[in-house]
Amino acid sequence: MANTKNQDPTYEEVVTETVGKTEQFFEKNQKLITWALVAIIVIIGGYFANKYLVAQPRAEKASAEMFAAIQNFGAEEWQVALDGDGNYAGFLEIIDNYGSTPQGSLAAHYAGICYLRLGDKESAMEYLSKYDAASGAPAEIVNAQNLGLQGDILSDGGDLEKAAALYRKAVKASENSLTAPYYLKKLGQVEEALGNKAAALAAYQRIADEYFNSLEARDIDLYIGRLK
Repeated sequence: MANTKNQDPTYEEVVTETVGKTEQFFEKNQKLITWALVAIIVIIGGYFANKYLVAQPRAEKASAEMFAAIQNFGAEEWQVALDGDGNYAGFLEIIDNYGSTPQGSLAAHYAGICYLRLGDKESAMEYLSKYDAASGAPAEIVNAQNLGLQGDILSDGGDLEKAAALYRKAVKASENSLTAPYYLKKLGQVEEALGNKAAALAAYQRIADEYFNSLEARDIDLYIGRLK
């Protein structure tokens, strides 16, 4: 059996890969993330207008402001998406004005992402935690992403136990071929760093068995092999 001394990941290695993969996730899936946001806005926009029919002009304004913020988010104008562009409100004002609505909840999630991309992890965690999980296929991706991003922040801060718990929740939130193997691999890496080799192996094996066509599966045999 090969010496595993140099194969076990250190905390620094786990953090480096976690942060790096987070950046890669946004870079490779920016269009999907923005599409998911637009799809949810269309769905909840109708819900909001129906539920608050007496205040329909307010509902229409909320939707218009969200779409403007989405455009800035899609263009990676993180600060403008947060603060607004002078004509339309940003995510922060939308949260203040419509915080108890589905739009307000979703704005909190994307405000958290903006802060994360700006390097303010404390504010990112604050706003990500304000998001209320929604139902429906597009929303499930956002639900998983929200939990996973909170896990990233905790992992980066050294709280690996809580990070692992959030990665497990992220996998369950949306068992699709994009987010599930992505967070399973992060879960495995954190479990390894915690010394939980059986749990790490189980996470890696799920990628090999259930998500063998995913990007994460390409080198998963190496992760499995070093634990057997």
